[in-house]
Amino acid sequence: MRFLLLLPPLLLASTAVPARAELPEGTRAMIDAALATGDKAKVATVLDLARSTWPDDSAEIDAVASAFEASFAAKQAEAEKQKEQTIRNAGLFDMWKGEGELGGFQSSGNSNTVGITAGLKLKREGIDWSHRLRARFDYQRQNGVTSREQLFLAYEPRWQFDENLFAYGLSQFERDQIQGIDARYAISGGLGYQVLARDGLSLSLKAGPAYRVTDFTDGRKDSRIAALAGLDFDWKVFDRLTLTQDASAVAETGGEAVVLIDSANTTINFVTGLDFVVSDRLRARMSYQLDYDSSPPVGKVSTDTLTRATLIYGF
Repeated sequence: MRFLLLLPPLLLASTAVPARAELPEGTRAMIDAALATGDKAKVATVLDLARSTWPDDSAEIDAVASAFEASFAAKQAEAEKQKEQTIRNAGLFDMWKGEGELGGFQSSGNSNTVGITAGLKLKREGIDWSHRLRARFDYQRQNGVTSREQLFLAYEPRWQFDENLFAYGLSQFERDQIQGIDARYAISGGLGYQVLARDGLSLSLKAGPAYRVTDFTDGRKDSRIAALAGLDFDWKVFDRLTLTQDASAVAETGGEAVVLIDSANTTINFVTGLDFVVSDRLRARMSYQLDYDSSPPVGKVSTDTLTRATLIYGF
């Protein structure tokens, strides 16, 4: 009889749901510390460890994860909204970033000299539009005679009308009297496509018609319709080392190779460089530049090369 009286309580106890265990104070502190950083990767790692260690509290941990995801998304949206508003309210001279470059070079081709080189890059990123300004100057004087004086200036606006597709414009000026060019002006416009854009690797292509006018040092003047093709490539080999394919000191994100072709002359400019990060703002750079002109002035050779060693300061 006593057994029969005890049976109902025993059955009730055997079917009851176990109480959910409380997270230990140390685990809660670890989760709170991860949440305080706002780092999505850190939070995910800590919550995964907590789930595997305390599986009975998965529901509570999932609730923490959901709340963090919602908060993170809201902060991201607010940050994007504030960024867009800042860009829209920016003045003409606001939002520019850039870098200055200074060092030395060794040339071969129409001149075999050692001299100084300086460069400047400026870039302004908007919502759909971006603007790039580039300048480079190489100079060498020996025994009272200038043996190299090369100047390059370029301005390139871009309109990003699709995630990977953009339209560009380009105007540039070159001066290289050692190569027989007193002044060369070129304008171009066309389309470009971002082929790759991921951590440590980027590649974009562009192409379009161009028109250029050349004033030679012998008094001749030439104007022609041409075609332009460009390649922009960056590869972050290691944390501090980046390989760039550059053309006339193109913008911070990477390098560019440009080919101009017309019915009588083909001009190719390649600059391959290795950038080594010294500090947050300072980089050391070794580069090799090749300039090819299929129809140089009389007495000049087609190919010039420059090897540069420079320091770059970002601002």
